Amino acid sequence: MTDAMDDTLQAVRTAFARLARENPDLTDIDHKIMRAFEQLMLGRPEITDGRTSAVNIAAEAGVSRASYYRSPVAAVVKGILGSPEIRRPESDELRRDIARVKQSERELRREKADEIRELRATVTAYANQIQVLALRNAELESDARLMQAQLAEEGSEVVRQLPRTRTRS
Repeated sequence: MTDAMDDTLQAVRTAFARLARENPDLTDIDHKIMRAFEQLMLGRPEITDGRTSAVNIAAEAGVSRASYYRSPVAAVVKGILGSPEIRRPESDELRRDIARVKQSERELRREKADEIRELRATVTAYANQIQVLALRNAELESDARLMQAQLAEEGSEVVRQLPRTRTRS
């Protein structure tokens, strides 16, 4: 067990000892809830997936959620879990890390999709420009052939203006 977990377990036991001093009439259900919470904080669940939730604490203790919420232990547990210096079990930290990674993955997928849409729009614009330039190039090649034909017919270097049947853009 790490020093952080030792400190956490010590804080949990201290809080429960304070609760027992302030409430000498704790029931067996209360003691079961305290043991179940310690098991979860140690990362040794017997029944549940190990998350430190009210449902899992009640399941590990073998009591109903209503009994858990009626117990004075529930308020202490809530205070312990809300404390920033208390270290959660590794499974809870891993779940939190997984949630962060999934969120990051969603953001990356969204950014990638946005980038792909932008790139497709750029490709479409370039394809349209290429088509326009190819048509203009074909027109110029046709004009060049006509001028070469004129030069070959006339036998001189005089070129007449080509008739414009096409519209220029």
